[in-house]
Amino acid sequence: MDLRQLEYFVRVAELGSFTRAAQALDVAQPALSRQVRQLEVELRQTLLVRNGRGALPTEAGKLLLEHGRAILHQVRRAQEELSRARGGLSGRVAVGMPPSVARMLTVPLARAFRAQLPEAQLSISEDFSVALQESLLIGHTDIAVLYNPAAVPALETEFLAEEPLVLVERRPPGLQEDPPPPPITLDELLPLPLVIPRQPNANRMLVEAEFAALGARPVIALEVDGVAAILDLVADGVGHAVLSRNAVQRSIRASAYAVRPIVRRSGEQLRIHVHTAVSALCPVTRAQARTLELIRRLILETLA
Repeated sequence: MDLRQLEYFVRVAELGSFTRAAQALDVAQPALSRQVRQLEVELRQTLLVRNGRGALPTEAGKLLLEHGRAILHQVRRAQEELSRARGGLSGRVAVGMPPSVARMLTVPLARAFRAQLPEAQLSISEDFSVALQESLLIGHTDIAVLYNPAAVPALETEFLAEEPLVLVERRPPGLQEDPPPPPITLDELLPLPLVIPRQPNANRMLVEAEFAALGARPVIALEVDGVAAILDLVADGVGHAVLSRNAVQRSIRASAYAVRPIVRRSGEQLRIHVHTAVSALCPVTRAQARTLELIRRLILETLA
């Protein structure tokens, strides 16, 4: 099996289009189609169903896609290990973060990465923690920052810090920042309409679990994915939001919002746990280990 053919197939299957895959790979579409077809002939399987809207993997294609991702990931690992043997810090490091973490970490991480690993390449993606865990398992991501990760034997996680969650409200015109709004209890939060991400989302799962402990369910005004969109809707008066304090402070219009700490009946502030995670099945390269150190330091400095 030719690795180039495998890479071409994986990219077409992931993007669902020969045209988009050709653009991403910077190859001519006829050459791309020919290589994928040769792979199908060699394997004696139809891997992709081609139609007017693109290309979808068959059952055989889905199976090869799963293995192909792992194979290509291992090839990249081998290349990076050989680079390590030469004493260099090179290779590609793929980092995944939830949107609220990415807002505070992307710029300082990119700056530190360029300074300490000039021969390496950094790739940063944003997604929900559940999706990032899956990305780690299939080899698309090398390092992830996760909120409240589920225990998965194939992942190694490390607790770093707790991040306070706050109720975000539209600041009424003329309201001064001082004194700050008082905390709000979970009982007081129950009737408020929330603009909240869809499941699965770590913040939402935490909110629903806290409400369930009180025998209630949240009032959902609107389900929206994306911190920026949620904040825009709060500013427009659609509802309230439960976000990390950092997500609000790093907003372009932070002064447009009033934030209130959320407390349980015990008086304990509602917090979400921040972890780093890597695959337990693949060795960590030197470049990835250095990047992991940078992420840990930056998160601890920021949340402290």
